[in-house]
Amino acid sequence: MRILFVTSNRIGDAILSTGLLAHLIAAHPGARITVACGPVAQDLFASMPGRARVIGFEKQRFGRHWLGLWRQTAFTRWDLVVDIRASALSYLVPTRARAIMRKSPGHKTQQLAALLGLHPPPLPVAWTGPEDRAKAARLLPPGGPVIALAPTANWSGKVWPAERFAALFRLLARDGRLAGARAAVFGGPGDQERALAAPLLAELPGAIDLCGALSLPEAAACLARCAVFIGNDSGLMHLAAAAGTPTLGLFGPTPAAEYAPAGRRTAVALARGPAMTDLPVEDALAAAIGLLPACAGLGG
Repeated sequence: MRILFVTSNRIGDAILSTGLLAHLIAAHPGARITVACGPVAQDLFASMPGRARVIGFEKQRFGRHWLGLWRQTAFTRWDLVVDIRASALSYLVPTRARAIMRKSPGHKTQQLAALLGLHPPPLPVAWTGPEDRAKAARLLPPGGPVIALAPTANWSGKVWPAERFAALFRLLARDGRLAGARAAVFGGPGDQERALAAPLLAELPGAIDLCGALSLPEAAACLARCAVFIGNDSGLMHLAAAAGTPTLGLFGPTPAAEYAPAGRRTAVALARGPAMTDLPVEDALAAAIGLLPACAGLGG
């Protein structure tokens, strides 16, 4: 069976779609799956079972990227096309069946599950390989719990102040369940991510600096070794939840009802106003403490 899965060009949305992919893998053993996504999300699928090919296509003016993708997929006879981008491509490639995203209310995972009539929505997953897990073990060896902090986001309006991240870490590190906790600061590649992470690294000079140092599967393997994750609404937040890490998402101007972290152990802290500065440390602390009983004993 050949499946074409067209997913997002953004990391967070691509991660949220992995639950749907995992369902397809389980429902169709032996299927060969081609994933089309944005280049920044390609690494997510490196260790995916049933992976035939990953096509990274860069968004271009006037929708020319769809023409390039059509050229790479139109000459295969597909058994199923699943398109969360709701593109015309789904109608222009030969396939026995197609499932196309339609905007609907609810969390993003519920919208995705509706494509295949699934209830409850399948949770996102993070696929890692042995080499990813080995690197994570070297970077975060046993020796007390690790609190993952992700102070970056794709726009400044979603960024919680660095001094509040640091204050929250210090308060959590005093909790007996996180005694001896170390901070690990996560961020993506590039100068912008490094600049957003720099104030928190300055606030916590003893933190493990993982900003820009990891592929997405390596980051997932590292996050899986952390006792708890605290971060802005970002791809890293969704990756942490997919990796099974107790995950606290910090929300201000973006809709938590649609984009809250989806995982086995998650929570959100909502700003009291439209800005991230409207989220006090004590609110984030209360939400993080609510995750601690579930994460006791984790962290390497």
